Amino acid sequence: MVTDGRRFPSDVNVPKPAVLLYVDIYVYSCHGYDGLMPNKTIYVSDADLPVFQRAQELTGGNLSAAISKALHRLVEVEEGRLEGFEEITVRVGVGAGKLQRFQGVLLADWNRSTATGTEHYRVYRTRTGKLAVHASRPKGFVHTAGKDGQLTGWRKHFATDQQWGETPAAAILEVYDTFEDLRAEVPAELAALVEVNATEPEVEDLDI
Repeated sequence: MVTDGRRFPSDVNVPKPAVLLYVDIYVYSCHGYDGLMPNKTIYVSDADLPVFQRAQELTGGNLSAAISKALHRLVEVEEGRLEGFEEITVRVGVGAGKLQRFQGVLLADWNRSTATGTEHYRVYRTRTGKLAVHASRPKGFVHTAGKDGQLTGWRKHFATDQQWGETPAAAILEVYDTFEDLRAEVPAELAALVEVNATEPEVEDLDI
């Protein structure tokens, strides 16, 4: 390398530029190639190459599909955030279950005690205007006695034929189109709590 007429000594380490991945983006529509939209080239640093390579693997080698899917997700999340919605992730099913995700605003967080423990309810207004209820119950204990578990009260504690066991923790996510639909399915106290906030606007425009 030559600068102002002098050569660098051979033992000087000159940093190598990052390896770049060039990805040409072409815009197509149902009418064919859109010549009005200029082609774009994405420059990917060497550190980010594994991410792009993994994206190709997950989409069957179709990197364009991976980029399109990521952009759809980005636009959806960011537009929802601008409208005042958060990304909500809940666990549903028995035991570990599975995770489900949506965008919403928390309207109520409510608990009640039962014979088996505390039930926990959270109600959200979703981005599409529906009401989502996430309800979870703790692990429970079951104790019965007598033939077919018919003995009750103090007698079952002295019976020779006793059965016992545990029920795993579980959670569900129910979605309702209207508040009236929700009110018919959840405890009245929870419905009253939700009603206070259900009619509030998602975004309030201030003339200031």
